[in-house]
Amino acid sequence: MTVAVLTNECQRGAIGDRALWPALAESAGPMIPALARLVDAARTRRIPVVHYIVVRPEGPSGSPMNAPLFRVANRDVGCRVGTPQAELVPELGPAPTDRVISKHHGIVSLASSGVHETLREFGVDEIVLTGVSANLAIPSLAFEAVGLAYRVTVPRDAIAGVPSAYAEEMLKHTLSLIATVTTVDDVIARWQLDGNEVR
Repeated sequence: MTVAVLTNECQRGAIGDRALWPALAESAGPMIPALARLVDAARTRRIPVVHYIVVRPEGPSGSPMNAPLFRVANRDVGCRVGTPQAELVPELGPAPTDRVISKHHGIVSLASSGVHETLREFGVDEIVLTGVSANLAIPSLAFEAVGLAYRVTVPRDAIAGVPSAYAEEMLKHTLSLIATVTTVDDVIARWQLDGNEVR
């Protein structure tokens, strides 16, 4: 089994100092150091780290308005190309060995964004899914990943949602049905036992 870590929207404009959703940034505060520890451990073992970020292009086409979510996402220029909001939170890098893949429309899609192709290039069959939010993107990505025949692992301390109690309910009642719910420490301990790395 070959594993990769996938972070979703761990950007300054989502959970960092330029956050468009202050409540989400507050909820994600404890997640960031745990996730930083996870990606550092992955890099040490040459396990692929893929950052899936949202970057909106300039111009009217870069501001979708077909969902209430986007009205907030487009506020204060949103996560536009070249803005600080589009950058990863500094605790996560990216490291030179990481892959950063941008989505330009919609909410999530492994298949149409290049994430799926990148994971297959690495020979990955298990995704350690992390980031935000447990409200929407994390379950959507988990369902799609399972549909694409990946095994999915979700470290409960490496995702966040609003309110925090809802993230726990999502883990308990939904994600646990399609993914292995665990912790960052348990994932790292398993890697140490398995010697899992890409050669």
